[in-house]
Formats: sequence, structure tokens, C-alpha cells
Amino acid sequence: MKKFLGTLFFIPLVIWLTIVGFRTVMFNRDCGGHLKRAADANTIQLAIQELKVSVKYIEDNGMTSGYTSVFYNTPDEDLGFWYVNLKSSLEELEKVKPETSQLERSNLLLKLRQTLLDHSGKDGETVTKPAGISRYPSNSGFAWGFIMSLVMALVSAGMWFVGFYD
Repeated sequence: MKKFLGTLFFIPLVIWLTIVGFRTVMFNRDCGGHLKRAADANTIQLAIQELKVSVKYIEDNGMTSGYTSVFYNTPDEDLGFWYVNLKSSLEELEKVKPETSQLERSNLLLKLRQTLLDHSGKDGETVTKPAGISRYPSNSGFAWGFIMSLVMALVSAGMWFVGFYD
């Protein structure tokens, strides 16, 4: 019976990890991947096309203001800045006219790439986005869910390996 309860108490953590993983994949598919494609675009039109998909997703999902943080706000978790920055980049690209020189177009694409990607030593290039964006607007619920499922998993480990409740 202890082993059964130990296993049962471990299930919430598995469910939490599955949901977080699923939401991360869905965000990357519907928004983050398009931001990466916009950064990799070789033409202004292609960059506009990909950036429009991401901006629409952000607007449709209410990610235009607020913070993704749970306990305290930091600048890297500011949705308003992120959204305005993306929207401004899109508007700047849409101002390009047919007579715009190739050099100006290249500079705009380079600037867009620098806006959309972070360059870190350990991860290489990653899409610039607020931490925890895939869980927004339910970040507090996910934080509490993690804490509760972690406690239950620790109780589970105690039942399985340490021999609690013998």
C-alpha cells in the first residue's frame, strides 16, 4: 500500500512537467518559431510575414502588457517592452519602399536579427522572449502547482526509498 501511495503522490509532478512541456512546445510552434524564422529571413517580405504571425499570436493571447514573474518584476520579464519592440520592428519593416536600397534592406534585416535573438556563450543563439512566457498568464498557478507537486514528490520519494511511514 505504501508503494502505491508513493507512486500516486509522484503523479502530480509528472502531470505538471507534461503540461509545462506541452505549453512550451505550443508557444514555440505558434510564436517563438516564427520569431526565429523572422530573424533568419533573407528578405523584408519574408521577415514581415513571419513577424506578423508572432505579433498576432501575442495580441490574441493578451501578452501585450504585464510581467511573467511571480514574486518580483525584472526588466527581462516585461511583456509590454517585448511587445512594443516587436511591433515597432514590424512597423519599421513595413515602411520599406521598392526604391529602398539593398544596403538599407540588409541593415534592417541585421537590426531585426539583433532584436529577435540573444547571443549567449552556453546556448548560442536563442529567441529573445520573457522568461516563463509559455505559462503566461497563469504563472502564479504554475508556480504553486510546482511547489505542491514537488512536496508530494518528496513525500513519494520518502515512501519509496527512505522508508517513511514504516
